Amino acid sequence: MWGFKKNSSKKLVTHNGSFHADDVFAAAVLSIYLEKRRETFEIIRTRDEEIIKTGDYVFDVGGIYDADKNRFDHHQKDGAGKRDNNIEYSSFGLVWKKFGIELCSSQKAVDTIDQKLAAPIDAFDNGVDLVENKYEISPYFVQHLIFAMRPTWRENLTDDKMFFKSATMAKEILSREIIQTQDVILAEESVIAIYKKTEDKRIIVLNKNYPYEYILHDFPEPLFVIYLRKNDNFWVVKTIQQDPKTFNSRKNFPSVWSGLCYEEFQKITGVSDAVFCHRGLFLAVAKSKEGAIKLAQLAL
Repeated sequence: MWGFKKNSSKKLVTHNGSFHADDVFAAAVLSIYLEKRRETFEIIRTRDEEIIKTGDYVFDVGGIYDADKNRFDHHQKDGAGKRDNNIEYSSFGLVWKKFGIELCSSQKAVDTIDQKLAAPIDAFDNGVDLVENKYEISPYFVQHLIFAMRPTWRENLTDDKMFFKSATMAKEILSREIIQTQDVILAEESVIAIYKKTEDKRIIVLNKNYPYEYILHDFPEPLFVIYLRKNDNFWVVKTIQQDPKTFNSRKNFPSVWSGLCYEEFQKITGVSDAVFCHRGLFLAVAKSKEGAIKLAQLAL
């Protein structure tokens, strides 16, 4: 047994021994939820059936899925149900399904995080491959981050100690994803308003560095977006991707710009404050908004 807090009033019970991303992130959801409610709690890692019965919240152990009774296991014979896309739930998805709305500002945010974080973790835990490797290397998923936290055969570490380190890390990741998702939703109205007011919709100039990728992708015209970069006050021109999940742009910058900086870049473009063009032809930088707009116009 190991707890986040002593003198606790709520018992969160999960299995002991080895851990995976689903039980780690389920612990993170419940921890954030209870902390938000200012309730004290402890997390107990055990397979003792008598202790499991006493849990206020039981996840990834116990053989029962009953959200009304806060039982969130998925290992029983018939599982614990599937999403509309047929991805089965694991403990993370089950806990998020019930408590996500308590942590987010809208159901849209809940659904976005489920699709982005919970469903992929659930799929992995249930043995479902979501990607096909194109090379002899594999992507590094958040699940691998949790695997890296497990004690190796040479280390004098306990599973309990590393589980709670992992849960603390998962809380930070989930908290940041909630913030990011909520802010994307808040930005949507502003980005759409700018798009609608823009005469030449191929070039969208944002008045703030809004998260725009998925928002502008829904419109067919935008090819370039321009925004102020906070760290150096330079103006960035970026290509709009064919799919926000890929590096394929709707339109690249001219190939002759690839990798050019300062004088060379200024000479070939005629933009006096041009700074840099990425060799991948998806990003260019100028010192002024006017310079950035000129680069985008040239790229058209």
